[in-house]
Amino acid sequence: MGILRTSKNVLVVKMKALLLLMLCALEPIEVKGGARNGSASSSTPRSVNIGALFTFNSAIGRAVKPAVSAAIDDINSNSSILPGTKLNPIFYDTNCSGFLGTMEALQLMEKDVAVVIGPQSSGIAHVISQVANELHVPLLSLATDPTLSALQYPYFLRTTPSDYFQMYAITAFVEHYGWKEVIAIFVDDDYGRNGISVLGDALAQNLAKISYKAAFSPGASAENIADLLVKVNLMESRVLVVHVNPDSGRRIFSVAKSLGMMTNGYVWIATDWLPSVLDASEPVDTDTLNLLQGVIALRHHTPDSVLKKRFMSRWKNLKYAGNWSINSYSFYAYDSVWLAAYALDSFFNLGGNTSFSNDPRLSSSSDSSLNLTSLRIFEGGEQLLKILLAVNYMGLAGQIQFDSERNLVHPSFDFINVVGTGSHRIGYWSNYSGLSVVAPETLYQKPRNRSSGNQQLYSVIWPGQTTKKPRGWVFPNNGKPLQIGVPYRVSYKEVVSKDKDPPGVSGFCIDVFEAAVNLLPYPVPHNYVLYGDGLRNPEYSDLVNDVAQNKYDAVVGDITITTNRTRIVDFTQPFMESGLVIVAPVKESKSSAWAFLKPFTVQMWCVTGAFFLFVGAVVWILEHRINTEFRGPPRQQLMTILWFSFSTMFFAHMQQLSSGIEGIDSLISSHAPIGIQDGSFARKYLVDELNIAESRIVNLRDPDAYASALQRGPKNGGVAAIVDELPYIELFLSSINCRYKIVGQEFTKSGWGFVFQRDSPLAVDMSTAILQLSENGNLQRLHDKWLKKSGCSTTADQVEENRLSLISFWGLFLICGTACILALVVFFCRILYQYSRYSSQEADEGNTEVGDAVSSISPMPSRPTSFKDFFDKREGEIEKLKRKKSDNRREGSSSRSSVSDEQPHFSTP
Repeated sequence: MGILRTSKNVLVVKMKALLLLMLCALEPIEVKGGARNGSASSSTPRSVNIGALFTFNSAIGRAVKPAVSAAIDDINSNSSILPGTKLNPIFYDTNCSGFLGTMEALQLMEKDVAVVIGPQSSGIAHVISQVANELHVPLLSLATDPTLSALQYPYFLRTTPSDYFQMYAITAFVEHYGWKEVIAIFVDDDYGRNGISVLGDALAQNLAKISYKAAFSPGASAENIADLLVKVNLMESRVLVVHVNPDSGRRIFSVAKSLGMMTNGYVWIATDWLPSVLDASEPVDTDTLNLLQGVIALRHHTPDSVLKKRFMSRWKNLKYAGNWSINSYSFYAYDSVWLAAYALDSFFNLGGNTSFSNDPRLSSSSDSSLNLTSLRIFEGGEQLLKILLAVNYMGLAGQIQFDSERNLVHPSFDFINVVGTGSHRIGYWSNYSGLSVVAPETLYQKPRNRSSGNQQLYSVIWPGQTTKKPRGWVFPNNGKPLQIGVPYRVSYKEVVSKDKDPPGVSGFCIDVFEAAVNLLPYPVPHNYVLYGDGLRNPEYSDLVNDVAQNKYDAVVGDITITTNRTRIVDFTQPFMESGLVIVAPVKESKSSAWAFLKPFTVQMWCVTGAFFLFVGAVVWILEHRINTEFRGPPRQQLMTILWFSFSTMFFAHMQQLSSGIEGIDSLISSHAPIGIQDGSFARKYLVDELNIAESRIVNLRDPDAYASALQRGPKNGGVAAIVDELPYIELFLSSINCRYKIVGQEFTKSGWGFVFQRDSPLAVDMSTAILQLSENGNLQRLHDKWLKKSGCSTTADQVEENRLSLISFWGLFLICGTACILALVVFFCRILYQYSRYSSQEADEGNTEVGDAVSSISPMPSRPTSFKDFFDKREGEIEKLKRKKSDNRREGSSSRSSVSDEQPHFSTP
């Protein structure tokens, strides 16, 4: 990380760079020590060169140098590690310059160092990592740039948490408070750009985004920063993430305070650079604290331990400490030196040695005046790297161990809130448990739980000394009101239409939008822009796409919420329920207490009643002789006839006359044309979802076109049915006095909503306002004002047109009457035949009885049976009587034969 230098310091740096180039042109620098001959030593070396590369005169450098020196002193005085070997530190100052830092790093590599602590600068780390790869020298770096990966730089080991995790911690904080957009203010170098790039990716995973990236150069002046913050202040978002160098960050807040940007409504989130400055400057001066009131910052989390407390207690007595205090980078630097010591100790115990050899690829460039041959390969570097990756111990900063991606395990951060005369911790973040108010090292012992209910933080005092959560956004203060698209409708103008009076549009949708805006706690400047040519309804899908492409800020109108549209824009809470229905020609009388009388005319009812009585009589005639239900006293039989007639009439089933379309299924199966409204999403739904041929779809301009198409019908160039949304259909039916009817059920469920650009915070507030309108009844009142029409009423003429006359059923009555007459003819022919036979048998029986009266005493013959009596007898009785008479004849014949045989015979004189 770099700092801003004065012009005097810049001149000194340039002179030093020139001197360095001149030195590189001379003969190779003599290297002290016997390890440079390339031969391996069988004994442990008396000293090992360890490099330290960072900017001395920086917030981090002032905290790192004393820690490195203290660690080397502690190791050299500890006989249990590296016995007989001393660490020889070689410090080089990168001077906050990429060029000079690179040159200093090359000079350091000439010293045959086994390990390098540093650099802290991400830019220098990218360059020196290439050199480390070539020379096999491990770098234990404090650079936090997330693009410094082990895949590209295998000898680069980061001994601090990567900014990758810090940006995900910020994302968790933003998500916790429900903000969807942030503005990133960052230094335009590798450190700043790459960190903000990760932040953008992390936010995108949570459906949030960086709405504006405000980058400034590392040497930016206060005037440049002021110009940048003025632009930031014109933006919508008020959540500001500051990712800059420690030595230039204070200037950001100084300028922001002068611009009034440290007040109520703003959210300032600073990365770990700010705690590094505050901790190293203890006690912090009052002026600095006044600039930072309400700021949220992230600090590397280092668990409390006895080792940490002991080290902090001896800090003021350390060499190079001076008047600067300790910060988290001090702990990581101290642990890095011990990490190198543990690895070297194991390295020597395994027989390793610090031997170096010439790089053949550098030797081929001996003609160069840069003397690159002085850079030699550490032959044991690969083995030492493997040992470093396997080290695991508890240091001042916690557990020092690398994971599979060569990051320190358990990365975690403290969230601090600058308030009053200092700062206090409001919670923690770790990649294990997310946000919490419990220290991460405690949660490591418990099962992992990152549920939303478990993400907690203590309360925050925001800028302006308020505990109320800032909304996180305002309308852009750039003099541009919202540009709101409004569909230029030519039909159903009650919904939305052009108006000659300000604001130029009117209708139900406009009134709902204005009422919702009035409920917001802030003003919403806006202009309405008509969309369409006014000749036909515009394509609503095109209008929605224009919002997604930033041509409009929002759309107010009858925009149906569909799945495809929600993928590219945000909708508010629906302010009107809607769904697709089918309208088709149907003849049906209005329901009432006497509705059952209306389908038929008076003549039709008289004929129908007569035929029911006629059919009842025929049934009685046919059933009287065989069914006991149709027998009894005359009064009972008459009641049976009447009851049967009326029961038949009331249980008869009459079907409505309709177009044949009974619902969505019959509409799909038919091949008739279907009418839809211009611009409606119904076309896409019918074609894509229901697989209806597009050739069947007919665009209709307005309700008059609806009525005309339905009246003509499919055979005369019209349509069989109309498919449209329920609110439109209700208006259409009321305008034509209900000559047509909705058939089937509503086959989609949706609603109308206002459209906003993706992730617009205004959509959320407008949804809340719409719910308030619904709860207080104003939404219904607006609906009744614009869309409530008189109920469907049917005139007397229409009733007559819908009533059925005799001519509609004469065929049915003819068939019924013919069947009844034929049944009666057959019945009476049969019964006359039976009666004639019965009468002839009865006559024969009477003659036989008269003849028998001469010879025996017998009762008087019975009176002949009349046709009426015979007709009234049951069929079973007739059959029984016939059998009895037949038996009597047989018995009579037998009797007469026996009497004739017994009587004496007289001869004639």
